[in-house]
Amino acid sequence: MGRLIKRMNQSLAYMDRAKQVMPGGVTANIKYFEPHPIVMKKGHGAYLTDVDDNEYVDYLLSYGSLMLGHGHPVIKHAIQSQLDTSGTWLFGTPHELEADFGEKLKQYFPSMELLRYTNSGTEATLLALRLAATYTGKHKIAKFEGHYHGGYDQVLLSVDPDVNEAGPAEEPLSVPASKGVGAYHQDHTVILPFNHSYAFELLKHHRDEIGVVVLEPIQSGFIPAQKVFMEELRRLTKDLGIVLLFDEVKTGFRIGMGGAQGYYGIEPDLTALGKVIGAGFPMGVVGGKREILMESAPVKNNATNLSSKGVLFHSGTYNGHPMILAAGLATIQVLENEFDFVVMQTNELKQQLERLFATKGIAMQAIGIGAMFNIVFTEEKVTNYREYQIADFRLRKDLDAHLLKEGIYAKPCNRYSLSTQHGEKEIEKTVTAVTGFLNQM
Repeated sequence: MGRLIKRMNQSLAYMDRAKQVMPGGVTANIKYFEPHPIVMKKGHGAYLTDVDDNEYVDYLLSYGSLMLGHGHPVIKHAIQSQLDTSGTWLFGTPHELEADFGEKLKQYFPSMELLRYTNSGTEATLLALRLAATYTGKHKIAKFEGHYHGGYDQVLLSVDPDVNEAGPAEEPLSVPASKGVGAYHQDHTVILPFNHSYAFELLKHHRDEIGVVVLEPIQSGFIPAQKVFMEELRRLTKDLGIVLLFDEVKTGFRIGMGGAQGYYGIEPDLTALGKVIGAGFPMGVVGGKREILMESAPVKNNATNLSSKGVLFHSGTYNGHPMILAAGLATIQVLENEFDFVVMQTNELKQQLERLFATKGIAMQAIGIGAMFNIVFTEEKVTNYREYQIADFRLRKDLDAHLLKEGIYAKPCNRYSLSTQHGEKEIEKTVTAVTGFLNQM
């Protein structure tokens, strides 16, 4: 990393300053990596520029949120038009875009009979879990090992556990992923093995306690569930009276216009969305079966308002923010014409990278569906968290460090996301940089 650090004197100086303001110099732990994060000052199209004026092809895209790239003119126009038309950026009341955007979402996610807006994907999963508990009357949840659903206690369990401390693969232990997660949540969360039939046995055993099963249908955005596994999970949760919640924060409008549920042809009871739908702004959505969502309706059983114990209270000043809905609606409308192009470019990049490593006799898989994937150094099949742990992460970090020096921004070991702005020029630059890495080995 020596040469890398020399190119980033201003990033290093900023981080020294930021540490006097924020713990570790960052406002989100995921923004940090060793030896220090790269501090950005500008974005355009498929590119980022850092405070040292180094330019990068951006494959992080704010963890996949920017499906149209940076500063897309359609998004700028949508925001400005909303401001010009309404004269304000926030009503604090119902407004027409709430229904407009919801109707568009329902075209692609028919499982969403009703929906509610939140301010992030994390908030969306949090509300979805509360809805499921209210609907079923059961407060234990089941989640899968290696799956991430937000930064709060209820789901910060067995996200990235040390395999040596995580118990047997068939029946994983509930391992806190953070300090501050209390024993209550460990005791009220059943950890399931992903893509493993023993998950069904655990669900049957805890059927009277579990109200909801939450999962990323594509673990970490790149490890897909097996179709037969998904079909049995849907059948069993129906039989057991357990709500099935798809966390599609990463996969919505990125692996397909209809997300993972469209890809698998399976309708969950609840869905959480985020990232792409907000066009780079903070936004989330919970949608699903009418009878579950109606638990949050402000009028129920002739009772109204916060004082009613017959209503699940959900609110937020910024829910359904008009500027964000305008930007999100514009994003979907662009993707209706350009989504296939992004997938085509993604597949082209994956294939070229796999060929490059194959010529050197290095086992590498570009794993993923749609417009995102990850580079995994192993010849073994990867279907869950534990199988992923056998990959060669040291080689991956060496590759990532080289790519940063060559102007390719992919956060170390993170997945790659492409946008409508990633074309042949960007793919060629990436392939050239990877070729250089292989030639120096």
